[in-house]
Amino acid sequence: MAAEMSYLRSIDGETALIEVKASPNASKTAFAGIQDGRIRIRVAAAPEDGKANAEIRAFLAKSLGCAKSAVSIANGEKSKLKTIALPACSLSTLASLIV
Repeated sequence: MAAEMSYLRSIDGETALIEVKASPNASKTAFAGIQDGRIRIRVAAAPEDGKANAEIRAFLAKSLGCAKSAVSIANGEKSKLKTIALPACSLSTLASLIV
């Protein structure tokens, strides 16, 4: 299980922190597996003016069935390597989506 959840950084109460690597300017937003302990997400938005970050938040919220306000960029807003905060209860759903 530890290898499967290598992207999990920590769980604090009701919030989980996950590690993500964003690949902007993709043809569509989608999970692209796990690489180097991070969830890879192809993002169909440019990395300018926060567009890619907004797309990642919206994609994760929709995929996990939670509100966009429940997903936030905790670290790495201007980097491809990001730490994302999301509801801890959504981790099992996330694990099933990134196979």
